[in-house]
Amino acid sequence: MSILNTPAIASSQFLKRQAASLLLYQSVLSGDVGQAFLQLLQTLRQGEEDGLACLIAYGNWFKTLAARKQSWQDYLIWQILQDDNPFTQQVQRTSIQDLPPALVAAAQQDLQSLQNLYKCSTEQLSQWVQKASQLTVQPVAWNVQEVQPTFLHHHDNWANALHDLATYYRQHGTGLFAKYGALCWQSGQFVGIAHPDPVQLTELVGYESQQATLLKNTEFLLAGYPALHVLLYGSRGSGKSSLVKGLLQKYGDRNLRLIEVAKSELKDLPQIVEQLRDVPQKFIIFVDDLSFEEDDDAFKALKVVLEGSVTARPQNVVVYATSNRRHLVRELFSDRPRPIDNDEVHAWDTVQEKLSFSDRFGLTLTFEPTNQDTYLKIVQHLALQADINLTQEDIEYRALQWATRHNGRSGRSARQFVDFLKAELAIG
Repeated sequence: MSILNTPAIASSQFLKRQAASLLLYQSVLSGDVGQAFLQLLQTLRQGEEDGLACLIAYGNWFKTLAARKQSWQDYLIWQILQDDNPFTQQVQRTSIQDLPPALVAAAQQDLQSLQNLYKCSTEQLSQWVQKASQLTVQPVAWNVQEVQPTFLHHHDNWANALHDLATYYRQHGTGLFAKYGALCWQSGQFVGIAHPDPVQLTELVGYESQQATLLKNTEFLLAGYPALHVLLYGSRGSGKSSLVKGLLQKYGDRNLRLIEVAKSELKDLPQIVEQLRDVPQKFIIFVDDLSFEEDDDAFKALKVVLEGSVTARPQNVVVYATSNRRHLVRELFSDRPRPIDNDEVHAWDTVQEKLSFSDRFGLTLTFEPTNQDTYLKIVQHLALQADINLTQEDIEYRALQWATRHNGRSGRSARQFVDFLKAELAIG
């Protein structure tokens, strides 16, 4: 009897039809693992007529799962939890009862189809490939811990789990915002950052009052209360940027997201804010090293976001900006009005408009230049965390030499010194 007529091949054809029937969750199978799975099902239809193709397809699927260190079941559920489709988008803002019945029915149908794919074990697939190729193949089995919620892993009927799934989407969001804690805005779209800066707030010392104020404002944001936009102004290397980035490590598990926007992209700021409205996460738009020239379009875009417009400001978005300029706008002596060559009637009003731009931030945190005592305090703190086995006197002596010969006294200089010292002592 031809293998094409066996129950195994009939089952693989059934799974392929289940995948083809998806109405909303098609992108669950759009990744490398899902595409390799579909290709494997396709080759199994050919059976013994092309056993070599089955082996190649199975090897490709094995490799994609091995790269992710996930089981097929874990991968499938993780894709479902992150999927961004009309149902997952709308159910974050609207209860299931208020959604169009056709949309709910489509979601239930898709979940039933996906559960059928989920039930396809790697052992079963390896058996089908063995029958097609007449060779023994290794089942895909990864000893990994489940990291997804168990309501899908252990639910008998996924269609009945729709309310639990809706609750998850409302709490954690979907798409890029569910997958990444840190993102950036590039060329008109969000891009996830796979490896954000791991800086911890516990590493930052010397500006305790500024840190406490920033933490309190961020807590307001996370609790759903109106939070203020913040300008962190001060000398270079004082840890302003690290303080903002450290918030992600502290509050990432509370649905905080950090979105970095370069100055060249600030013209898109109103568009960015609108896309974040009604999303369950809380967002800090991070603008590093902010400053403006005269008649800068970015100046106008940021002003709209800070001051507001006819459109209501979303409660889940704030702007945290760092700058070395107190007033953000470059100031020139030529900007000062001179009656001889200035035709503007109220020229001083224009000057004040530029200089008062920083006042539009609700909070301004000032980072004064680091004195010697603060610099040595930072060095000792970092050296303790790095387990550097030297006396305090020796560390301080070397740190002061470093500051003299290199970048002066600052938190950044202290970090560079400790990193260098740790490597130097390790190599000997």
